[in-house]
Amino acid sequence: MMMTQETTWGPRERAVEAGVESLGDADLVAIVLGTGSAGVPVTVLAAELLEANGGVSGLARAGIGDLADYPGVGHAKGARLAAAVELGIRAVFAASLDASPKLPDRTAVEAWARPRLATLDHEELWVLVLDGRHGLRAARRVASGGVHGLHVGVRDVLRTALREAASAIVLVHNHPSGDPAPSDEDVAFTHAVAEGATAVGTPLLDHVIVARRRASSMLELGMLAPSRRRDHVLPRGSPG
Repeated sequence: MMMTQETTWGPRERAVEAGVESLGDADLVAIVLGTGSAGVPVTVLAAELLEANGGVSGLARAGIGDLADYPGVGHAKGARLAAAVELGIRAVFAASLDASPKLPDRTAVEAWARPRLATLDHEELWVLVLDGRHGLRAARRVASGGVHGLHVGVRDVLRTALREAASAIVLVHNHPSGDPAPSDEDVAFTHAVAEGATAVGTPLLDHVIVARRRASSMLELGMLAPSRRRDHVLPRGSPG
C-alpha cells in the first residue's frame, strides 16, 4: 500500500515546509528530543513530557536531572532540552538589549522581566539602568539566591547604577512562590535603595515583582513615592 506524503511527515518535515512557528509545543519538543524510546514514538514522548511537567513553563523550570529521570529521555536528551530552553531565554534577552527597548511604565517593565524571571525556581534581583528617555541602557543581575530570599546590599545596587551612568533605575525581582506581593523585607530594602539613589542623583522609579501569573509594582501600590524629577516619572496604573 502506498502511503501519502502527509501521513509520513513528522515534525521536522513540517518545520521545513511551513516553518517552526507553525508547530505546536509537543512538535517543537519532539524535534529537540530527536528520537522516542522503545515502542514510544518521539511525538508521544514529547507530549507526555510536556504533560508531566505542566507545559512549556514547567520544562523551563526543570533541570537536566529532572528531565533525564523521565522514562525514555535520559541525560543526552535532557541536556538538549535544557540547552534549547536556555538558548531561547538568552535570545529573548539579547534581542531586548539590541532593540534598546523603552520602559516607560510598569507594563513595559513586566513584559521585559516575565520571560526571564517568572519561571525561575530561585530569586534573582536585577537593576534596569535607564537613560533620560526611559530607554534601557543596561540590565544587570546583582543578586541570585534561594527560594526564600536574596542576600544583597544597597551598595550593590548603587554601585551598578553609578558604573553604568544611569539617569534612573528600576528594580526587578521574582517570587518563585507565585505570590507577587512585596514582603516586609522587600519594602524596607526598596526604601533604603530609594533613599540612596536620590542622594547620588539616580532616582529609583519603581520596584516590580514578577511571579508566574501576576506581577506587582511598589509604585502602583503606593509603597514607593514617585520620582520628583519630571523627566523620570513612571505613570501609575492599576496593579497587576
